[in-house]
Amino acid sequence: MPSEVVVVGQVARDLVVEVPDAPDAGSSAEVQHRQEVLGGKGANQAVALSQLGTSVSLVGVVGEDLVGDALRARARADRIGTTHVVRRRGAETALIVDVVDEHGRRRYLEHIPAATLVTETDVAAAAAPISAACSLIVQLQQPAPAALLAARLAHTAGTRVVLDGAPEDPDLTDELLALSDVVRAGAHETETLTGQPVADLETAVRAAAELRRRGPSLVVLEVSGQGTLFAGPDGTWFVPDVETDVVDTTGAGDALVATLTAALTRRRPLETAACLAVAAAAATTEHAGGRPRLSRPALDRLRPEHAEEVQA
Repeated sequence: MPSEVVVVGQVARDLVVEVPDAPDAGSSAEVQHRQEVLGGKGANQAVALSQLGTSVSLVGVVGEDLVGDALRARARADRIGTTHVVRRRGAETALIVDVVDEHGRRRYLEHIPAATLVTETDVAAAAAPISAACSLIVQLQQPAPAALLAARLAHTAGTRVVLDGAPEDPDLTDELLALSDVVRAGAHETETLTGQPVADLETAVRAAAELRRRGPSLVVLEVSGQGTLFAGPDGTWFVPDVETDVVDTTGAGDALVATLTAALTRRRPLETAACLAVAAAAATTEHAGGRPRLSRPALDRLRPEHAEEVQA
């Protein structure tokens, strides 16, 4: 049976280390707690979707090593389809190290071998599940040609195309936007896409209008330190950040994208989907590491009562 959602993105070993204070150069710190989990943006989004009860498959790459084998097994245990998680010959599995201290400060280290990035061949092999899905999430940190092929396959089949981030190749931006249904971008990524900084709600509204003219019907933009703008065909809403005890912001955006996609796939109204997505992002900041821990009680606890309608 086809998965409701297919995610094209990064798969990595995620080492999360909690310390009292992040050490400066030449110093050390005692580790209070550590966890080694399935991580990377693609895997985080797939885990979130599965936790929300949405069937999901992952298109990604691990290395030809024991770590990669363990990550694929962990994904299967998380009820994620792994048929198209490629075991790349001769490659090392990607590694992410997230060091978080008691003050909410973090150090983020990545070893992402080029061989663990998704290729056009990898995407072509997954054409059938992409075309059969209700929604496709494509992380634009992956090589632009592979992202573009995934978007083309989905668009041709009538699968909703959700783009996360900004492409590494600006020459392909316009075609990617034209193929998309939903675009989500952080503040820096929005500036990359539009050439204009997003400093407040007013500039975010203008940026969303510009991006919608270039293709997507729904644009979701971060307004740093304030909240998230959701600009769609039937209205524009702003959802303020949820006040909670923030431990680590890693993975909040992944949880937002996954929850928004799950809600849209289940045909929830945009205002409802927006509030759930922001609640999921807030829930993910309450613990160290980017792996989500989403549940209905967590979303209900943090879900804003309503979004603020904005005149676009």
